[in-house]
Amino acid sequence: MTIITSPIAEQDRDHTGAVLQRTLVDLLDLSLLAKQAHWNVYGPRFRAVHQQLDEVVTTARDYADQVAERAAALGISPDGRAGTVADSSRLPAFQAGWIADRKVVEDIVQVFSTLIGLMRTRIEEAGRSDAVTQDLLISLTAALEKQSWMFQAENRA
Repeated sequence: MTIITSPIAEQDRDHTGAVLQRTLVDLLDLSLLAKQAHWNVYGPRFRAVHQQLDEVVTTARDYADQVAERAAALGISPDGRAGTVADSSRLPAFQAGWIADRKVVEDIVQVFSTLIGLMRTRIEEAGRSDAVTQDLLISLTAALEKQSWMFQAENRA
């Protein structure tokens, strides 16, 4: 059933919708991973890492909303249900329990590395079907790369 008509051709809409859905799932997972680490971090840099993780959560949630709304604007129903995120995310998982600040930084940098690699591929994919979505993904990737840089600088002491 079509509720919202798309301003782009059906084939381009379907291709772009798939890129947006994969991105949505990974962003929702990023927000959950960062919150899990936020609650469980300990160590001498606790406060700085704890607060920086909240910035990651905010970025991930803000962009997840933009990505989902872009999908909806194209007539694609976004799926952010917990089961979908659990089944579809391509991000590495975090360990359960307390995590030392240095390990949190290492783990989140690895998550960023994975996600940025995926995003760079998705930017190219979106460019074949929808320049507006490609622009959104470029902006998102820039924000992820900034967060990654900031965490990498944290472990260079």
